[in-house]
Amino acid sequence: MSLDEAARQLELAAHDTQVAFDCIGLGDIERAHTHTITARAAADAAEAALRIALTQLKTPEEAERAGEEAIQRLQREMSPHASQP
Repeated sequence: MSLDEAARQLELAAHDTQVAFDCIGLGDIERAHTHTITARAAADAAEAALRIALTQLKTPEEAERAGEEAIQRLQREMSPHASQP
């Protein structure tokens, strides 16, 4: 589902943005630049996935339900206990 991918890409973009910010503080400008590029690519991918979702989800209620489910799935996947039975 496109909302799952959008959420995942936004998480990646947020992570790379934070790394870039930290690299600037450390004076590692080249690494900051690299992470800025990857953050932008992830944000662009999220935008593309959201554009698809806009065509698939017909009502605000449907979008809300699908969005909540996407976030819950992503949180479960990212949980440190997700791989444990």
